[in-house]
Amino acid sequence: MASNYSRKSGSSGSRRTASPRRSEGGRPYAARPSSGYVPSGHGHNSSASRRRPQQPDPRLRSVTVRDIERATRQKRARQTYRRRLVSLGVAAALVVVLVGAGVFLYHSSVFQIETVSFNGAEHLTNEEMVALADIDEGATLLNIDVSALRENLLEDAWIEEVAVHRVFPDSLEVDVTERTVAAVVEVPTSDGADTKDWAIASDGMWLMPIPKKGTEEAERTSERVYEDAAGALHITEVPYGTQPKVGERCDDANVNNALSIVDGLTTELADRVTSVKATETESTTLTIKDGPDIVFGTDEHVREKERVCLQIMEDHPEGVAYINVRTVDRPTWRAL
Repeated sequence: MASNYSRKSGSSGSRRTASPRRSEGGRPYAARPSSGYVPSGHGHNSSASRRRPQQPDPRLRSVTVRDIERATRQKRARQTYRRRLVSLGVAAALVVVLVGAGVFLYHSSVFQIETVSFNGAEHLTNEEMVALADIDEGATLLNIDVSALRENLLEDAWIEEVAVHRVFPDSLEVDVTERTVAAVVEVPTSDGADTKDWAIASDGMWLMPIPKKGTEEAERTSERVYEDAAGALHITEVPYGTQPKVGERCDDANVNNALSIVDGLTTELADRVTSVKATETESTTLTIKDGPDIVFGTDEHVREKERVCLQIMEDHPEGVAYINVRTVDRPTWRAL
């Protein structure tokens, strides 16, 4: 129940009831609520007398640590994306510039080839190498077709491998590895009246016909060819009908058998062989320096046949005129 309040008089000490203040119209003013104000009809200790919680401002919201971290990651991702776009743009611009510069240089006369050197060519003259290379006039180190150059050189039977090196600003170096002369084959001429010397490599590649000394063709041939021919093994008595072709493999069984035998020898006997008679495969015969003729036969069991021959010659220091090891486990020989 509402209560009125009073205040003491300064003079009499008597208590009087305070009258409510009135407005200009005569109506009493409504009492202002204070912190201890209790609405009418409710007790002082009622639950309704508790202060109601203030409602949050709808313009404000709570922010968690996770929200902050998420926002930070998103910001970093946007920054990274922008940096990548910039980097890609710069890279694309550089590529365009480089491609343009490359195209310009490729079609210009910059790095034009002025000097070509051939290293390792001993059986071919410099003129022959230049003709084989067939480098276009005005070619540059940038637009020269190296693959075509290699193919041109490899067409020659002498050349086994080719390596091309660009030496800026204006030089081209060509390193070649040549085949070596394994033997000189005395091939019957088409009329059978004479023989023609042919150089052949150990892999059976016909290298070239060797011109006779003093001819006009011999003057255009490298001197190294004649030096090799003088010290090379000679394969003789080749059957009529053998037709060698430069740059092709030998398909004559007798010649190939003779090459295989000589290539398989490993001891001092190999150095003593001066010629091989290749009339037939089964009767292939080695002629050795300061020693007997050896009927070797086929190229089977070359090492064992070689051992037997050396043992026979060692057992007969007075000399042997003939050895036959076609059947290696039943060799025959004739002493001097």
